[in-house]
Amino acid sequence: MTGLLGPAEIRELAARLDVNPTKKLGQNFVHDPNTVRRIVTAAGLTPDDVALEVGPGLGSLTLALLPAAAHLHAVEIDPVLAGALPQTAAVHAGPDAARLTVHRADALRITAAELADPPPTALVANLPYNVAVPVVLHLLAELPSLRHGLVMVQKEVADRLVAGPGSKVYGIPSVKLAWYARSRAAGRVPPNVFWPVPNVDSGLVAFTRREPPRHDVPRRAVFAVVDAAFAQRRKTLRAALAGWAGGPDRAAAALTAAGVDPGARGESLTVEQFAAIAASAPTPAPVAQ
Repeated sequence: MTGLLGPAEIRELAARLDVNPTKKLGQNFVHDPNTVRRIVTAAGLTPDDVALEVGPGLGSLTLALLPAAAHLHAVEIDPVLAGALPQTAAVHAGPDAARLTVHRADALRITAAELADPPPTALVANLPYNVAVPVVLHLLAELPSLRHGLVMVQKEVADRLVAGPGSKVYGIPSVKLAWYARSRAAGRVPPNVFWPVPNVDSGLVAFTRREPPRHDVPRRAVFAVVDAAFAQRRKTLRAALAGWAGGPDRAAAALTAAGVDPGARGESLTVEQFAAIAASAPTPAPVAQ
């Protein structure tokens, strides 16, 4: 793994492209070769994996991924950065640059059809802090070919993604990620490996795709229950799900049918229990004539 970008190369490349990192796009560029080597190693890529990188920026992680995967899709919303990445790869990655396809696109809107040649099997990315959770959830929903991944996100977000029931930080991101995958914390990353230096630590989250907890209830129906349960997380589920069910009594009936205590709170439930509640959704009340 050669030709990686260090601090001097990152600054020189940014100056040449007239790139100034923006908070709006959540841009913090990794300039430490050891960190990108660590990420690629922790991602556990096999030679036949097709990697997907979101927000490649100036190309630090891109260059480390190219020799490790059969192909790499890089999705970049910034037109200047997207335009420059193929040349950066050609200069620093040699023949491995042929494995790169750059998509100038918004990762929150990209489709499986756009990434079909070949379909990605692994997500490995330093995700912009401001869109990390929706990007991960969108890609898992949109790309059934994704088998596993490793993402670097704000440490606080990492803690939420991997939290289990009963944790103080367990919430909507935890449950929704658990619908798609098993996840675990894979390490901490200090601020000083980024430019500009963020004021928080970052965390690595590894995940492995699994079958949904249930196939008899749509994901959207389960996620509607999750959203309602955590919208008022201090309330009991009987109260929190009243709007979803059409009243507290109807919510209590659905909870009881699912084997869940109506006096429980959302942070105590597993994704399997949320799916059971969705499957027990009450029949809508008839509309008065």
